Amino acid sequence: MQVSMTVNGRTRTADVEARTLLVHYLREQLNLTGTHVGCETSYCGACTVLVDGKATKSCTVLAVQAEGADVTTVEGLANGELHPVQEGFWERHGLQCGFCTPGMIMSAVALLNENDNPSEDEIRHGIEGNLCRCTGYHNIVRSIEYAAATMRGEDPPASQWKDES
Repeated sequence: MQVSMTVNGRTRTADVEARTLLVHYLREQLNLTGTHVGCETSYCGACTVLVDGKATKSCTVLAVQAEGADVTTVEGLANGELHPVQEGFWERHGLQCGFCTPGMIMSAVALLNENDNPSEDEIRHGIEGNLCRCTGYHNIVRSIEYAAATMRGEDPPASQWKDES
């Protein structure tokens, strides 16, 4: 089947098998390997991308279901510089092994696009479909708070680390 969608601002058309998952189309046909394959059951969230602005687990969507959609992967966030959420993860140590990070970032972007000033509870609810086995979520939440403040044009909250601003 032929599928056409906008991926990271660029129209992409390709022939795919009807059963090809969006995550496999992105990784294998478009070489966008930032989207990770984790559980393939929608449980872990490592494969989260934005489809028409909504956080979507790409392991549960067929590529043909994304026909005509606007898909954004973690590679599509940066425009010559880090997206504020990516910067927040860097500045507030929101990652360790990095496996969950792309999906976590994409869920955070979707959250902040809907709510530019979320509470800690709202942040935790916004990323609850993404599992991280390394960090315990504290620094991930701080990273998203940093990004939210930056996106609002405010100074980010002070770091918990004494040697950082």
